[in-house]
Amino acid sequence: MTGIRQLADHLKISIGTVSRALNGKPDVNPDTRKRVLEAAEKLGYVANQSGRALRKGETGVIGFMMQTGPEITGRGDTFFMSVFDGVQTVLARHNLDMVAMLCSSEEDPDEYLKRMVARGFADGVILSATRRHEARFEYLAHRNIPFITLGRSLTDVDQPWIDLDFESMAERSVRRMVERGKRDLAFVWPHGDLNLGYVYVERCRAVLAEYGLDLPDARIFHAAASEKGGYDVASQILKAEKRPDGVLLVSESIALGLYRGLAEVGLYPGRDIAVIGMRSPQAEFLAPSLTYFDLSLRDLGAALAESLLAAMPAYREHYPDAPRRQLWPMSFVEGESG
Repeated sequence: MTGIRQLADHLKISIGTVSRALNGKPDVNPDTRKRVLEAAEKLGYVANQSGRALRKGETGVIGFMMQTGPEITGRGDTFFMSVFDGVQTVLARHNLDMVAMLCSSEEDPDEYLKRMVARGFADGVILSATRRHEARFEYLAHRNIPFITLGRSLTDVDQPWIDLDFESMAERSVRRMVERGKRDLAFVWPHGDLNLGYVYVERCRAVLAEYGLDLPDARIFHAAASEKGGYDVASQILKAEKRPDGVLLVSESIALGLYRGLAEVGLYPGRDIAVIGMRSPQAEFLAPSLTYFDLSLRDLGAALAESLLAAMPAYREHYPDAPRRQLWPMSFVEGESG
């Protein structure tokens, strides 16, 4: 691989002249420019992107921060890979690249973000796994770094966001359960202090109140958003003073473990206990078939990228109609489980 210094040494001219010739500057003799370009092609010259980025004050990179580990994403998670595909499809239009910022489940996400920002490797950031209160939002806003969030929070710095429409999901699930005679519903709270849990439970309780029903704290089961988490929930259900007759899920992976745990004690989803969840590739093979909510993850990723670029001056003109804030709709797929 030939760099600019090797190219200058080969041609026996200054690095400055080679640089100006490569960048099309008008103060370079046409014959010299021709010599430089021909030599660059022949010797396989590769531009130093880090140096260019430093001079321009841009990196050409968008960071997508997510937390990792089986307690958070499960073992067979495909959610983010599909979202990533949509994000990169949009970024490629502008010769930008997405880099996954993988924060270990054992590390504080606030400190991780600060470390990555200090390295200055991204022009913009997409944040996921938004919590009830978010120091990350305030930090990025203070540093004037463009960002968008996949999810909401009580912390609001007027940043763009896209969130799944968990309110509509909760309302439709509760009404379906109640209208089918279910009165003692349970909810599986996803990993940690994620804001989506609060949003979902608040809407569930509001709808249940219309029927004179409630969702007590004792029927909110906390579990990792993984297959094992679902299996553990089955054990919690069996130990409950009063067994729920319906379970609501918001994690893709939990349904697999829950089915297994219920089957081991002879409980049958849809007959003994109703289950409504979210689609995953693995859930398509469950029996009885899962009743679930579905969405296009690739389209979601594309929308995240477009809304982020619309907030960045260099790309804003390309996305004048991109929404700043949006609740992402999900489709309901009727199965046998609930």
